[in-house]
Formats: sequence, structure tokens, C-alpha cells
Amino acid sequence: MKIEKKAWPELFQEFLNGTKNFDLRLADFSCKPGDILVLKEFDPKTQKYTGRVLEKKITYVLKTKDQTFWPAEDVEKFGFQIFGLK
Repeated sequence: MKIEKKAWPELFQEFLNGTKNFDLRLADFSCKPGDILVLKEFDPKTQKYTGRVLEKKITYVLKTKDQTFWPAEDVEKFGFQIFGLK
């Protein structure tokens, strides 16, 4: 399945450069490994798409509501951080 999402210029460029190899999104849509994320560069200043498009294959999905590793109070206090590894 292909999933289209906006990407602001700074983040789009990091994907293009290969320095960003993860994405954090509100889980208001369904996706799974093997799906294709179609990133369309969107400039929030002009409120227009730039025309640049990038496709990335989803290899892993972590949904935070499914996590029970930490007490709810700790999650509320500290939140989550997501980091890429190489």
C-alpha cells in the first residue's frame, strides 16, 4: 500500500540526504512493514507543495499505545524519545 504524507522542507532534505532514517507521525492512519511512504515536500510558509517527492519503504512500525514497559506516570512526565541507529 502507498501512503502519502506531507514533509516540511528541512525534514524532507534530511530524508533525501540519508541522515534521517525514521519518522514520527500521529497514528491517525494504518501502516505496516512493506508499505511505501510517499513523502511530498510541503512548504508551510507558502502553504504549497514544492513538487519534490520521495518514496521510502516502511521496515518497522512501533505504536506507542501498545507499549506497557513504563508506568503511565513516567510516560506523562518524560514522554518518549525516538532515535535512529546505524
